[in-house]
Amino acid sequence: MKRAIVVVVDSMGCGALSDAIEYNDEPTCNTLANLANITGGLNVPNLEAMGFGNIIDIKGVSKTETPTADYGILKMKSKGKDTTTGHWELMGLILDNPFKTYTKFDDVIINEFIKRTNCGGILGNKPASGTAIIEELNEVHQKTKFPIIYTSADSVFQIALDIDLIPVETLYDWCKIARELLDKMNYGISRVIARPYQIIDGKPTRIGGLRHDYSVVPPSDTLLNILQKQDKKTLGIGKIYDIFVGSGVDEKILTKGNTDGLNKTLNAIQNSKADLIFTNLVDTDMLYGHRRDSMGYKKAIEEIDSYIPKFIEAMHDDDILIITADHGCDPTYKGTDHTREQVPYLMFKKGLKGQYIGIKDSFIYVSQVINNHLNT
Repeated sequence: MKRAIVVVVDSMGCGALSDAIEYNDEPTCNTLANLANITGGLNVPNLEAMGFGNIIDIKGVSKTETPTADYGILKMKSKGKDTTTGHWELMGLILDNPFKTYTKFDDVIINEFIKRTNCGGILGNKPASGTAIIEELNEVHQKTKFPIIYTSADSVFQIALDIDLIPVETLYDWCKIARELLDKMNYGISRVIARPYQIIDGKPTRIGGLRHDYSVVPPSDTLLNILQKQDKKTLGIGKIYDIFVGSGVDEKILTKGNTDGLNKTLNAIQNSKADLIFTNLVDTDMLYGHRRDSMGYKKAIEEIDSYIPKFIEAMHDDDILIITADHGCDPTYKGTDHTREQVPYLMFKKGLKGQYIGIKDSFIYVSQVINNHLNT
């Protein structure tokens, strides 16, 4: 049985797109190259053998004349630089209009949210780092029990609260209400995100394993839906189910971070009968890109590299493994926002003599490769 395994290293961009300035990003943005330079180089022998160093110049990664994978660059055609837009385009759906971003949500949506949830009031309502805002507002949150609402340069409406104070189920219910209201009032927000935290060793600490994203529904079919219509099975690991709101995803496996996601992907390669195994590894973006932690980002990529031989050993002879990304989040750049970047592409198949595929003008290339592989 032929299978396609797709691993999206969230935010692992490899150079600013020509229109990056329209998204307030400089032409020097380059997540991979810049983090490698500032950390002394990447140690990724398995990615290197696949042709990783042939894609762009990456400190510590050599070029190879005998790549084991097809390699190249994918440009984003959709408008935006967020996770949802990137993943949708990877699966064949281009957005002509970007999701909207906000620096503050107006009284109309906030008052309706308070009314519908009966939460009594809200805190925050500003762009912020999630770790910083819960530290800033936790004390008043404990006194009032008001949820902390914040956004960022991404198209997100985030709700944080201490789940020892207010049950996580209530947080999820409030997020569903926010999703309904934002859609009904045409705010154009990509994701509502539940951000539960607890006080651990006296410090507000986010609980990543209980995070939940409530995305807008894709406006038309993606490759996931097309595969279902072909009686093929799809498995989403990590955030995939949330990103597509379950549309086209037959089975979901949630993860608690990259290590958990890598292990669950390995287990799926060993045991799953799904035709498409689709994984998002979020830590590179959530923990290291947004927090501008170059060393953490470096170590995360090196951990991913260490799993590649295990993936290959578990693959069937007719399987393909695609490693790519969905946007950039340059940890050396100012602020905490995503960066508008092209992304690397690697496609491995046992016995394949790798070659350069060039620079493709859309992430859609990934969906085309998968569809062709599973139907020939």
